[in-house]
Order: sequence, then C-alpha cells, then structure tokens
Amino acid sequence: MASLVTDSAGSSPLIETVSWNADAVGTLSMPEAEAPMSSSVLNNCNIPKPPPLPSKIVTRNKHPKWPPESCFVPKETKDMWDKLFKDGNGADLCIFTEDKSCIFAHSSVLSIASPVLGYRIRQSKIKHGMKYIQIPGLPHDAVRVFIRFLYSSCYEEEELKKYALHLLLLSHCCSVPQLKRVCICYLEQDFLTTENVIDTFLLARKCDAPRLVLICVRMVVKNFKSVSSTEGWKLMKRIYPDIEQELVESVVEADSKKEERQRKIEEKKVYTQLYEAMEALLHICKDGCRTIGPRDKMLKGNQIACNFPACKGLKALVRHFSGCKTRVPGGCGHCKRMWQLLELHSRMCKEPDSCKVPLCR
Repeated sequence: MASLVTDSAGSSPLIETVSWNADAVGTLSMPEAEAPMSSSVLNNCNIPKPPPLPSKIVTRNKHPKWPPESCFVPKETKDMWDKLFKDGNGADLCIFTEDKSCIFAHSSVLSIASPVLGYRIRQSKIKHGMKYIQIPGLPHDAVRVFIRFLYSSCYEEEELKKYALHLLLLSHCCSVPQLKRVCICYLEQDFLTTENVIDTFLLARKCDAPRLVLICVRMVVKNFKSVSSTEGWKLMKRIYPDIEQELVESVVEADSKKEERQRKIEEKKVYTQLYEAMEALLHICKDGCRTIGPRDKMLKGNQIACNFPACKGLKALVRHFSGCKTRVPGGCGHCKRMWQLLELHSRMCKEPDSCKVPLCR
C-alpha cells in the first residue's frame, strides 16, 4: 500500500483532509452538581444489597478478537437501512468524493448519525432541491463504506481491512465513535506490519487513539532496524523530524531500560551465588558435610546428598586452600577467592564469639 504520510507535492491528503469538522464541534454544558445529602438522609435511604460476585473469572482469552457479527443491529433493521441506502429513494444529498463521483444519501439520516456532517450539510448550498457536499482526499469506496455504516451500523470485514486507515480518519473527523472503536480494534490486532506502522502511528496521533499510538511505538522499538529502512520512516523523517526524534528517543530509552534490567539480573545472580556460598561455608564449618568439617564432629561419608547448592564447589575450594603453598592474599587465584569469602563472612557474622568459621572475629 502506498504510504499515507504525504503525496508527491509534500502535502498529507489522508491526515489533513476533512478539515471542516473543527468548526462543527459544539460545546456541551454540564449540569450543576446537586448538593450532597446529609448523613441523616443517607441513613434513612434503603440502600440495596450489592450484586453477588461472579462465579468465574473472565479472562481475555475467552473473548474473540472480533465481534461475533459485523453488525450492531438486528438483521431485519440492517436490511431495511441497507436497502434505503443502496436504493437512494428520496435522497436529497449528493456527496462528491475524490474521483468526482457522487454518493446519494439522506441528509436527515446523516445529520442524526454524525453531528459534524449535520453541520456541514446545513452549511451546504442547495441546487434544484439537492444539497451538495464534498469529502476530498479519500477513495470513493472508503467514503461509501463510511456512509453505509451511518445508515445501518454494518460493514464488510474485507472492506474494513482494505480501508481501515481511511475509515479511522473519517470516523474521527465526523465524530462516529462506534466505527472508530471498530477501526482501532482491527488496527491493534491484525493490521500492523513494519511497512505500515509509521502511517498508522501518525494517523493514530491525529485521531486521538493513545493505545494504538503506544502499540505502534512498541512495534517500532522492537523492530527498529526494519522500520527505519521503510519509505514511511524516510518520509516521516523529512516531513516530521520532531516526531522522528521522539521515536528515536523512545528506542534509546527502551535499550537503556533493557540494559538496566540485564544489569540487575546479573547483580541478583551474583548476590544469590554469594548468599549460597555463605550458607555453604557456615554449613561446612559448623556441621560438617560428609568428608569435611570441624574436628569435633563425627563425619559420615555415606550420608545423604547435601542440600546446599554451593557446597560441592566450596568443599573443593576449602581443600585447595588448606593444602596450597601460596595461599597468601594476592598469590593463588583460588585462595584469593577463599580469602574474600572469609573476609565477607567476618563482616556479616552476627555471632563472632561462637562462630566456627576461620578468621571470624
């Protein structure tokens, strides 16, 4: 699919079209909040019991990706409104699209379904009893799918897959939240690729779809090498350098977090090994383990296997340390590690007077 970021003249037909919706958005006044009731009134109210807890926990896996039907109304109603749209009987509105073709519709239906379109229709000129508006910059079939949805709340999945980005733009600009949710759901689940993620990301920013923006950013971070070599990225870099810089910073931040997580994992691994070594050292010096231990303990070479993970390696290190000729600090590497373990234990030991570990003071 050709990139939707810009055309050959440097403009952005998909993102910047249908600009007339901004003036159509009215302000809604909220009713004043009622005064809070007193505690005596609350005490006299018959508060119903809360509903019972659900018997089973509903997981996300039980919900299908798509709605079971591509329609939000009964079939009979759908057929009636679809017939009204396709036949065009009594239509009083002509919608011109990019290729100068016309889609006939009923102004009253569109005004009810979309307040933005209703405002545009009221501002349109009337000629021979017919109103005329234009929706430029978008394919004729995409506009037709959109108008059909305004009539019957229905769509064909193949048409949605083909015109998902166009329908998202139309549903946002014309304030049709039902269709917008359907488009976002499809784009989040089944649409994104390394080739179209930049187009989708830019459109999601324009259409106030923050979750879709986040999903696109995660995909860019995960596949940065592939995405940065696409035509969409190159066009974005030329036209929107500030947005390109934001994505690069997101990639750098993600790499830094990944390195930080890896560093913490390595630190935790080292701390775990040191803890196991300290436990094994105390076990050997206090209780003894099979063939090695304190002199006042009766060792049993045939006892069951030791439960301390580091015991086997530490026993070999202790045997080497006891017989090494160069066990002074800075001499043998194995002895140096033994000296470090003994020093670490002496710093951590809470019972130095009764401790049997060598050099524990």
